[in-house]
Amino acid sequence: MTRIIHSLADISDRYDVLYCDLWGCLHDGYTPFAEAVEALRGFKAGGGTVLLLTNSPRPRANVERQLAKIGVPRDCWDIIASSGDSARAAMLRGLVGRKVWHIGQPHDEGFFAPMEIVGDMPEIVKVPLDEAEGIICTGPFDPQADPAVMRPQFLAAKARGLKLLCANPDIVVDRGETREWCAGALAALYTEMGGESLYFGKPHAPIYELARMRLAQIGVDVAPDRVLAVGDGIRTDILGALGDDTDALFITGGLARAETGTTDQPDPGKLDAYLEEAQISATYSIGYLR
Repeated sequence: MTRIIHSLADISDRYDVLYCDLWGCLHDGYTPFAEAVEALRGFKAGGGTVLLLTNSPRPRANVERQLAKIGVPRDCWDIIASSGDSARAAMLRGLVGRKVWHIGQPHDEGFFAPMEIVGDMPEIVKVPLDEAEGIICTGPFDPQADPAVMRPQFLAAKARGLKLLCANPDIVVDRGETREWCAGALAALYTEMGGESLYFGKPHAPIYELARMRLAQIGVDVAPDRVLAVGDGIRTDILGALGDDTDALFITGGLARAETGTTDQPDPGKLDAYLEEAQISATYSIGYLR
């Protein structure tokens, strides 16, 4: 059973590193959450390290620019590990071939930039679907459109045995008050149709390997029992923490706000029912990061 806490400070002395999610925890896509910013600042002031662990399909430099643009202070975090970088490394090593069909929007072009942790790279060329050796999905062409609109293209891709590299396993994200589809929804559809989807963000192992690499770059070596994962995605952030053998703080006021009856804090009965239905356990829960 999860323990509902009132603030991160209640448990922060038990941990040396936070793996903190972004959307729904630190910001809503437009505005940073002031209490969350102060919570991370407090954790750092106590000697902790904050690694922003995000399923964004963007390179970490692009994520950093996005954070600065919406006003997330640079002093509340230390380093970033993104699903985009984890997936990019796989793509640049040729995992789905050299000629790829890209599903995504123009702002995701940075996904195809060179990467310092990859050595000799095959040249990656974006081509139409009928010429592709594999698929790169950074997100829907239209995040408001039903993923089912991709069925005709996915039928053609499956018939040719193309693998789909998913740069963001999230199914949905809330941008302000608007819910949008993410790359994970398309990858799930492709798998459902019999295609093969490859994942690199939470809850899958590659992004946690990248997180440890990023920590090592700043001289931080931490045992799993001294890491706390913070997130609002029960099947991404929380499930990923369980797989990585770390404790988890479930932010109930994000994606599961309605299901957990969260106002300031979750309704205990609804929270227990939600976790039982998901068959996933969270070490701690809180309405909002503070």
